[in-house]
Amino acid sequence: MTTRLTVAQALVAFLSRQYTERDGRRHRLIAATWGIFGHGNVAGIGQALVESGTGPDAAMPYYQGRNEQAMVHAAVGYARQSRRLSAHAVTTSVGPGATNLVTGAALATINRLPVLLLPGDVFATRPADPVLQQLETPFAGDVSVNDTLRPVSRYFDRISRPEALIPAALAAMRVLADPAETGAVTLALPQDVQAEAYDWPAEFLAERVWRVARPRPDRRALAEAAHLVGAARRPLVVAGGGVHHAEAEEALRSLADATGIPVATTQAGKGSLPYDHPREVGGIGHTGTATADELARTADLVIGIGTRWSDFTTASATLFQNPAVRFVNINVTSFDAHKMAGLSVVADARSALEELTETLAAAGGYRVPEAYETGYGERKADWERLVDTAYAPEDSGARPTQTQVLGALDALVTADDIVINAAGSLPGDLHKLWRARSADQYHVEYGYSCMGYEIPAAIGVALAAPGRPVWALVGDGTYLMNPTEIVTAVQENVPIKVIIIQNHGYASIGGLSESVGAERFGTAYRHRAPDGTYTGGPLPVDLAANAASLGLRVIRARNVRDLREALAEARWSEVPTGVYVETETADTVSGAPPAQAWWDVPVAETATRPSAIRAREEYERRIATRRRPL
Repeated sequence: MTTRLTVAQALVAFLSRQYTERDGRRHRLIAATWGIFGHGNVAGIGQALVESGTGPDAAMPYYQGRNEQAMVHAAVGYARQSRRLSAHAVTTSVGPGATNLVTGAALATINRLPVLLLPGDVFATRPADPVLQQLETPFAGDVSVNDTLRPVSRYFDRISRPEALIPAALAAMRVLADPAETGAVTLALPQDVQAEAYDWPAEFLAERVWRVARPRPDRRALAEAAHLVGAARRPLVVAGGGVHHAEAEEALRSLADATGIPVATTQAGKGSLPYDHPREVGGIGHTGTATADELARTADLVIGIGTRWSDFTTASATLFQNPAVRFVNINVTSFDAHKMAGLSVVADARSALEELTETLAAAGGYRVPEAYETGYGERKADWERLVDTAYAPEDSGARPTQTQVLGALDALVTADDIVINAAGSLPGDLHKLWRARSADQYHVEYGYSCMGYEIPAAIGVALAAPGRPVWALVGDGTYLMNPTEIVTAVQENVPIKVIIIQNHGYASIGGLSESVGAERFGTAYRHRAPDGTYTGGPLPVDLAANAASLGLRVIRARNVRDLREALAEARWSEVPTGVYVETETADTVSGAPPAQAWWDVPVAETATRPSAIRAREEYERRIATRRRPL
């Protein structure tokens, strides 16, 4: 039995009937489609979406975006909040619409988060050559601008014939649903093929369930891991994003409670334990806490769970200084499990943690030395007092520091709130200071640290977690890069809360520039001074007025007292609401404790300016401490 449909109609029907299932719970694999239409997809995917329904009961719900990159960010936010069990598709026209997807695709793939990209493409039948927006490549006739998506996609195919959709669509779903392989998936759709009819077999259009397995660890690897834990005197767990993706928080808690092993977290792993759990010691690495980084320097065993071991986590290979340190890597992805020359335990994080805890108990149990446990508990208490100091306002009538903004929000939120950020100085302050109260409260995208992620991602998160307060924290630099999805939030009445922090420049890079001898060059948002530098007065930019012009309800906060009132009002607002606050300028500190570990940003080897010469001397001192695990 067959059904005659266009390629686009068949694809939409197919996507609407795909499901994932894990632990007996079923989810729509593609829950909705975002789209901006042009000549490359309006008569294909656009027409097919209309036929699927336009009301609340549409077979394929549709969301209208304003920027192609932002639509991918919204889809990624949705997928992360959905623990990678449900995703969104994004359709664009060929040309600029398609190439605008590249940044979002890179973000999705780097963070191992599923998103389906459906860009239009040039004619497969080539009725005219070139057509509008066609990239002419003299040495290859089959290249289009969509090929820019190949290196940032986990799977890529171009559907040049209707029947080719069947294997390609199935392959795309396999990758999206595979926790070890997932990321951006691209199906490029030539505009003529989209509109071409074909007789589709009923089996292709039938409901299909993709079961997300929990691979168990190899017995020998698990036994060796348990042996290493049993021999350790100063073990440390580093929890990454894989803990959240696998819903392994309770399994991690059980291991930590049973053994006393402290748990440090990467940016993606923060919240794996609530901040007040006695084993939770905070963020690790360059943006980490003094407690976690001191434990890392002396650890004799490091158990990485669902982490990619990025340079921020390892302090550019300078953090783990114990000559005898060994690594155990629990990861569903073999590529990540083999990093740091560690013992590779390729498995689902929850399955591996449960079996490791059981194996240790069966061997008579394991507990860290009492002095070790007491010591890290005391150091954690010392760090929490530093957080209190950074959060506390000196004068409620004064303009707040950035950390005081975080402190005001921290005093307001509950475990129900979700806080989103990606770039600038905020990720560092949040990783050091934020007190995560629930497993999914802390949502900082730091795999790609993409400016402009926060507002569209907040929409995606809010769609995945309706009824929960969702906060997008943005500085002036990231706001100016991508505020357009405010319009989408207003159109759909998604009541996100946007905190716009105005500090007149790129504060994070300004501080980094100063530390490497570049003297904050080109990082302040100021008028030019007579000497040509950007050291004049602050620019007369009113971001609050700009946000209001896009339909956002905006509350201005002039001081800490105003800020507290504004945040409370925004939290209960039923419409998209912004809180605008001007903090200290970009050439002053945020108020957070300094970095507790290094990060490698190469410094000029030769220079004449004293600041660069001093920075190079410090750089050479730091790189001498680098250790490459072998």
